[in-house]
Amino acid sequence: MKAFSSLFEMMEAFPDEQSAIDHLRSIRWGADNENAHCPHCGSTKVYHFSDNRNHKCGDCKKRFSIKVGTIFEDSKIPLRKWFMAIWLITSHKKGVASTTLARDIKVTQKTAWFMLHRLRHAARTKSFNRPLEGTVEIDETFMGGKDKNKHADKRKGVRGPSGKAVVWGALERNGEFRAFHLTTLKDVKAAVEAHVTEGSIVMTDEYPGYQGLSKSYYHQTVNHSCGEYVRAFYFHINSIEGAWSHIKRQIYGIHHWISDKHLGRYLSEMTWRYNRREFEEGDRLNALLSRVDGRLRYKELIA
Repeated sequence: MKAFSSLFEMMEAFPDEQSAIDHLRSIRWGADNENAHCPHCGSTKVYHFSDNRNHKCGDCKKRFSIKVGTIFEDSKIPLRKWFMAIWLITSHKKGVASTTLARDIKVTQKTAWFMLHRLRHAARTKSFNRPLEGTVEIDETFMGGKDKNKHADKRKGVRGPSGKAVVWGALERNGEFRAFHLTTLKDVKAAVEAHVTEGSIVMTDEYPGYQGLSKSYYHQTVNHSCGEYVRAFYFHINSIEGAWSHIKRQIYGIHHWISDKHLGRYLSEMTWRYNRREFEEGDRLNALLSRVDGRLRYKELIA
């Protein structure tokens, strides 16, 4: 397994396309292909061609490459360019815009946009097998432009979150951060019950939608409207507020605007990177490469 700590070192580690293919194969199948399997039928009876790029299943007889069954399937973009895109999206704290990626790796903006969404598809959290526990900070925020900045025919004439997307988040102290796009603020209490173990310490702000949590949790609140942000040096939601600042700086500073339709995908990217902020640079790239199973077609993305 190759190690690197900068983009320059990564490109030195992969001087040609074959070296990138070998690296992806070693992550997916192991250094000696001990985990080789057919992406079509799952058989472990796999034959390897002498070109070191193609393989054949001994059971279903289908021919395939290491890209089949992954986000890279049918992509004409060289893996080395894919690796550059992965480096940029995992290394930069606020991600990368499709226009910037298109210029950096010399592809069209449309291609760069599709590449980034396939990487967000890989970064999605596939399942939540372990509920959050211990001390968990809970908060909600709103994504969207200010009413005064909208066209006159789209202004609602009200203050507050009207017309904005609702995003709910939970952050386990010294643990995982999760964030979701909710349909309505009425779902915040149900989200806590779905993702936090009963009996845990749950900290929220004064929003009334969390009333009743004390029946199943040790529920503590901080009253932001009265200027209270921390109590007894322990009860606060400042950590998740910091996570929101990272997310909003990416949305407003890098992308400027994203649609409600794709908001969940962007949240997957942001939370994945936030949860691995202590990783070494190269380790984040390898971590994402280990999750590339599952194809995303362009028609599905824009449907």
